[in-house]
Amino acid sequence: MPLLDDIDLANPDTLAAGVPHEYFTRLRNEHPVYWHESDSYPPGFWVCTKYQDVIDIERDAKTFSSARGGALLDDQDEGTELMMLNQDPPQHTRLRNLVARGFTPKVIKGMEPHIREAARQIVDRVATSNEPIDFVPNLAAELPLVVIAELLGIPYEDRQKIFEWSNRLVGANDPEYAGTDRGLNAAMELYAYAQSLADDRRARPMDDIVTTLVTAELDGEKLSDIEFNVFVLLLSVAGNETTRNLISGGMLALMEHPDQRDRLVADLDGLLPTAIEEMLRYVSPVQYFRRTATTDTEIRGVPIAAGDKVTIWYGAANRDEGVFADAQALDVGRNPNEHLAFGGRGPHFCLGASLARMEIRLMFEEILNRLPDMRLAGEPERLRSSLIAGIKHLPVQYTPES
Repeated sequence: MPLLDDIDLANPDTLAAGVPHEYFTRLRNEHPVYWHESDSYPPGFWVCTKYQDVIDIERDAKTFSSARGGALLDDQDEGTELMMLNQDPPQHTRLRNLVARGFTPKVIKGMEPHIREAARQIVDRVATSNEPIDFVPNLAAELPLVVIAELLGIPYEDRQKIFEWSNRLVGANDPEYAGTDRGLNAAMELYAYAQSLADDRRARPMDDIVTTLVTAELDGEKLSDIEFNVFVLLLSVAGNETTRNLISGGMLALMEHPDQRDRLVADLDGLLPTAIEEMLRYVSPVQYFRRTATTDTEIRGVPIAAGDKVTIWYGAANRDEGVFADAQALDVGRNPNEHLAFGGRGPHFCLGASLARMEIRLMFEEILNRLPDMRLAGEPERLRSSLIAGIKHLPVQYTPES
């Protein structure tokens, strides 16, 4: 069991070595509201790892603000206050209600045939390979990029721009992606691309989410250009990185637990819905978000001062032994499974949860029906990030289709 001061959750190297589940287990059991000293973030920040605490903090935006400093440990740069992630009601409610026009059940259901065909074509390209492949760029990353391209009505060939921009934004601390700009140049390039999309749709409306968003009105209000551009940035990251890393992390979990993979393959239609929810719980691609206390308060009797940073750890809450039986185990038939992978039931619950579930389902249907014996062909390489439990490279092999 690691000592409490052995692990720095603010250090991106921590998750690059794998999520420290033993550490989180100790925090849940001994210090569920823990003051974390950090050289990077003086004087430090609170770490909350219990399931119910995450829900309670998420729901109480008045006491625990996303807007004061933003939702990440780093205080956010000027302009990012227009991102839903960094807003509180009522500003957040207004923007979310406008953007929700593009994520209605009708819109998402209408996308399924195209997403299913895209998943089939993605697997087609690798199904006959006799050599090991990298699962991440060849399988996991492709479908979310196709879906974002579909949502935004952008040319298919431009999907790789989204891939590169989102890698540079989320991987600002990873030497493979960051370069010297730490995501700033990527954000500027993406904003310019989004503005060109908005200008084009105003001139030539299409049946897509961009046209919906740049023309939608709610109580006489429209999205401003900068609000639209920031939304495209959020969609490019949240809609790409999270789904990609869930598919990668879920596949890795199945390969590391071949008994569960075989159980799932033997009853794919029956078990895939519960298996998807279990992958979301077990992997939890987004590890934490931050809130800032707006007033003196307390959590579990622990005093929290106004201005303190309070971090809520979804991956830790999703293994809370008081909520999930045998919480450290992967169980593709787990039911019920009220995990928090999409957020803690508060105003920031993931707007694209239904779309993400559809993508994950269609991708695993295709992979497990056609390449059921997929197995590791080398060591996974993880993203250097405190925010995302990500996998950059995942070498796999399998019996090729004839």
